[in-house]
This record gives sequence, C-alpha cells and structure tokens, in this order.
Amino acid sequence: MATFATSDQLLVIIDPVAQRTDGESVRISKDVLSAGAAMKVCLPEGPEEFARALERRGSRRPVVVGDDRALVRAVYLLHRQRELAGCALSVVPVGGVVALAEALGVPTGAVAAARAVLDGVERRMDLLVDDSDGVVLGALRIPPVLVREAPAAESAMSGPGRPWLRTTYQSLVRTLGPRPSRPGPPASGPRSAPARLRVEVDGVTVVDLDQPLEAVSVTPGSAGLAEVEIHPVPLGAETAPPLRTTGQTVTVTGPDFRYRADAAVAGPVRRRTWRMVEGAWGLTVPSSA
Repeated sequence: MATFATSDQLLVIIDPVAQRTDGESVRISKDVLSAGAAMKVCLPEGPEEFARALERRGSRRPVVVGDDRALVRAVYLLHRQRELAGCALSVVPVGGVVALAEALGVPTGAVAAARAVLDGVERRMDLLVDDSDGVVLGALRIPPVLVREAPAAESAMSGPGRPWLRTTYQSLVRTLGPRPSRPGPPASGPRSAPARLRVEVDGVTVVDLDQPLEAVSVTPGSAGLAEVEIHPVPLGAETAPPLRTTGQTVTVTGPDFRYRADAAVAGPVRRRTWRMVEGAWGLTVPSSA
C-alpha cells in the first residue's frame, strides 16, 4: 500500500447531488481537507463538467465528495481515459446511498473520511470490466424478470398473429358507449418470472437456458477471481441449493435481461461478458483499515 503526504495537491470534485442533499457535510469535508493540503475545488453542474474536471486534473490527486454513484462515475471515467491504474482515487461519502463506499473500507463520517484522504493509504482493488467498457466495483446482480399481465378480456381477444382482434374489440367498446360498472378482478401489476439464462464461467457452461433461475450474482473474490452464485428455481417443495464457482470471466446469455451493477440498473441486453481485473484501481482508505 502507498502512503500519501499532506503536501499533496488535491482536486476536490463536489458532486452536485451531495451539495444539495447535505451541504453541511460538504462544508466540513472542505474545511478538514483545506487544513491539511493544498487543494482546488471543482463544483461541476453535470456529468460533462465532472468528466472534464477529472480529465484536466494534471498532477492533482482527485477527491470525490459524493455518494456511491459519484464514486462509480469517477472510476468509470478514469477507466475510459485509461488512467485508472496510475491514479489513486479518494472519496468522502456524502449523500443518500453510501453503502458501497463503506463496504470498500471508507469511513462514512465527513471528518473521518476527509482525514483518511490526508493520512490514509492506497489500497488496490479488483474491478469487473464488461465488454461494453462498463465497470462494477462491488456487486453485479441479475434479478428475476418482471412481466406485466394483460387484462383478461384483452388477452382473450388478442393472440399470436391476430392483433386486428384487439383493435376490433376496442372499437366495439367505444361504439357501445359507457355501460354500468360492475366489480371486476383487480388489475394485476408486474410479477417476477424465472430468468432463462446461460451462465458460462471461464468458457464452461454452469447453467443453460433450460434451467429457470431466481437470481445470479457476481462479486470480487480473491486472487483476481470473481465469485459467482447462481440460484436455481426450487423444484416442488424442495429448496434448490445455490451453485457457487469462481473464475476470471463470466458470460451471461439469454432473452433480454437487465442487471444491477453497484447502484445502477443497466440493460436490457442479450449477452454480456464481465472480466475480473486484479488490482485495477486504487482507493484511499484509513491506514488502520
């Protein structure tokens, strides 16, 4: 782990969401940082200015004051600029969702986090990188697919290859005009359906499309390997144990699926490959962590 001197010049990028949601914590973190190091403060108004500030940081060490989304955005931008490996990133968690920063070892209090920026050490972190150049710092999860059921009458009147029946039915209803209302079945909302996915780890198929799944999760493990956990749908009353394995690459294929990467939802996609990169980025954490 690398240590930092308090004489380092800092580029403090304050996420606008943090400024709006907790201006007091932002002020405290600025006071602590300015007391221990020379710094330049940047107040970007949007993602474009956020990206330009990182790109033009020069020799300054970047410090992000913001929530988990701001942290992920900074890592993503540095990765896209191909400068992630040589840049030690610091974060002062401020905002509504900071669970990822806390899980990575960063204090959630403004004072403690700012002091860690000044006196902490750089810890190298593994990173999941996908085939569209996206990044995952913490956890990747594929939840069950949400489907919405059509009303019974509409479902009965329409079918494969017969969309004209639905139009005819709707026109007939409009022609007849309003009728006395009768209680009907409650409208059904979205419900979850098992996912049909092929999951390959290091080129080996772990589950195929014929196996319905409740969920898939991928998290950084150790020695540059990803930990993959797959939850099959239970058969009957028996609970199916999860399938667990490790590997460097994970490929998921199937009908359009969405996935949660850290704090954001992405997709739909039909195929995505994630690759684990060992020690891909550096994060400042307290020296005692």
